[in-house]
Amino acid sequence: MSNIYFADARLKKLSPDYSLPAKFMRMLDRLDMKRFEGKRVAIKVHLGGHLGYTTIPVLFMGILVKKIKAAGGRPFVCDGGSAVPTAKDRGYTEETIGCPVVSAQGATESFYKTVPIGYGCLDTAELCGEIVNADAMIVFSHGKGHGMCGFGGAIKNIGMGNVSYATRGKIHKLQEGEVTWDKDKCTHCRFCATNCPAGAISFDGGGNLHLDLHSCRYCMHCTLSCPAEAIKVGIESMRAFQSGMARVTKACLDQFEPGNTLFINFMRDITPFCDCWGFSSPSLVPDIGIFAGEDIVSVETASIDSIKTENYIPSSLPEQMTLQDKDCHLLEKIHGKNPYLQCEEAEKLGLGEMSYSAEEVE
Repeated sequence: MSNIYFADARLKKLSPDYSLPAKFMRMLDRLDMKRFEGKRVAIKVHLGGHLGYTTIPVLFMGILVKKIKAAGGRPFVCDGGSAVPTAKDRGYTEETIGCPVVSAQGATESFYKTVPIGYGCLDTAELCGEIVNADAMIVFSHGKGHGMCGFGGAIKNIGMGNVSYATRGKIHKLQEGEVTWDKDKCTHCRFCATNCPAGAISFDGGGNLHLDLHSCRYCMHCTLSCPAEAIKVGIESMRAFQSGMARVTKACLDQFEPGNTLFINFMRDITPFCDCWGFSSPSLVPDIGIFAGEDIVSVETASIDSIKTENYIPSSLPEQMTLQDKDCHLLEKIHGKNPYLQCEEAEKLGLGEMSYSAEEVE
């Protein structure tokens, strides 16, 4: 059973010393930051975009950077090249956080290291060079819902955020076999589209069906409503998608020596959507806190465990969305995807354990 740390967002006393930033400082001290002495440390974060405002606040990033520097490390913050130019809109500049903000793909956005994966169409992965060329990596992730994998945390931050667009496309392609549509059987009654609660189905001018897998909730309303039985939805490639993310995550972590990676999940402003959507919505549950440790699987599992259906804030979902009436995790009720699959697949690959012991940082 892995040992991880947890800092509760709730205040036990009305004092700055009991606030989440203060607890975060003490948490980092327990994580032995001296391990980064003399090393270039890539801090992988999701910088968000457009009008989104629920990314990790600059205050917390500045605390992390100061701790790395105090330990003798040389940190830099990085994300995909498209997110870096607008990072300043959310306060991310060298002046505010204390270290450079760079494109993970390099200045020309073409710096990659190709590694073998060997999983279906995901034969290889192009890993962002600035990250895997560093001596160490801290994955600082904003935990939230995600349309393709239920939960977006550290595994998604690496598996989908530390690769080229071409590799990301391969991972998405692992799930393309999810839906089969028989054009010859289809009568174009559009019952599948009108009965889709997520608005994920559309038809083009040529009468061809298109499915937005990001929005699909696997509720099977389309298959049940089709009088011609022309559309079928499977679920096995849902696991394949998450396995693909886990395999790329392993390939990235394999680039670093043992002890040179840390994982921090910031569980505050937990919205239904990934920060890449370019907008923010109200939090689904009250702020939870921060999980951190050396075991990515334990940190992810604990983060998902902390998002509880009984803490759901009514009316926090956008009007177009509803909770599915089935016994499952809150994020699966929203997106129809089991958020734990990525943890299960990562555990199979030896990246860590889903069982954990969380020590609270007071």
